[in-house]
Amino acid sequence: MGSQQNYGASYPTSEPKLCANNCGFFGTPENGNFCSKCYKQLCVQVPPSAINSLLRLSAPPALPDAAKPSSSAEQSPPCAAEPSKPKNRCGCCNRKVGLTGFVCKCGTTFCGVHRYPEKHQCTYDFKTAGREAISKENPTIKGEKVQRF
Repeated sequence: MGSQQNYGASYPTSEPKLCANNCGFFGTPENGNFCSKCYKQLCVQVPPSAINSLLRLSAPPALPDAAKPSSSAEQSPPCAAEPSKPKNRCGCCNRKVGLTGFVCKCGTTFCGVHRYPEKHQCTYDFKTAGREAISKENPTIKGEKVQRF
């Protein structure tokens, strides 16, 4: 018990690096120092051969001009796009719902209190959807007229 070993000394410690696209998130070396979101955008908008050449560089540049969204008023980084509500929170009270969240037909997740359409001012038109479903399931069938002798 008299000797102490330093187990962490044999492994190099690396501090997280920011995304190469300067979006504010941390990048990983496997993705060429891009964050996961910027890397996915890069994969979608740039051909695979160009991605490999970008990842081989020691200091990868930002996304190419063709991959960046163009805006006449202001250039914003692709990771700072529109903020959206997380899917694990209630659309009304912002309470965490976890696995027990209820997804309404309007497309939003709600907690147990706000799961009913009357409780969250639902925009889905249930009457029209019901009428369309009935008309599809029960088509009008008309037989031929019987000719009298």
